[in-house]
Amino acid sequence: MLVFWKERLVFLAVPKTGTTAIEGALAPKAALVLREPPILKHATVQRYKRILHPMMDITKAAEFDTVAVVRDPVDWLGSWYRYRNRDDLLGKPNSTRGRSFDDFVSAYMADPQPGFAAVGSQAKFLRAPDGTVGVTHLFRYEARPKLIGFLEERLSTQISLNRLNVSPPADVTLSPGIEKDLRQTCAAEFDVWEAGQS
Repeated sequence: MLVFWKERLVFLAVPKTGTTAIEGALAPKAALVLREPPILKHATVQRYKRILHPMMDITKAAEFDTVAVVRDPVDWLGSWYRYRNRDDLLGKPNSTRGRSFDDFVSAYMADPQPGFAAVGSQAKFLRAPDGTVGVTHLFRYEARPKLIGFLEERLSTQISLNRLNVSPPADVTLSPGIEKDLRQTCAAEFDVWEAGQS
């Protein structure tokens, strides 16, 4: 999470949406950078509103806008699958090594989810207490130029992104039947993605 005090902007870091690259580019300009622990770095909308926003509101100055990125759910799950397929997780319960992407997505839809498929939810991350999307500006991951343009204008800076925290390659072909099930079972994930600016 990045807080830009003078610009009254908070960047919420949805996991697996390129936030590490954004953080790397903008951390020097931010008034506050939350990198650790992950529960703060990746504070959800509700956690931000409940814990961090009240602390930042002590000056009673203008309200902060929030900005976040949302990724196509199939692509987002593919990134998680590849990330958990890396060598340093081999033999650990959250490793996806030896499992197909279909198996991973099916496990993600299960209740309860096995550990290797418990990767959270973009819809829950971005949901306000009233159930609406709780950020002022939501951009699709696929619309990165639009996000960068917004940030450059809002922060009066030029942004050059490096590729950071990139997941290793793996086959993330999803069978049509599993994708259909995902779209039905996890419709909220697709709804929040559709709400993002493209």
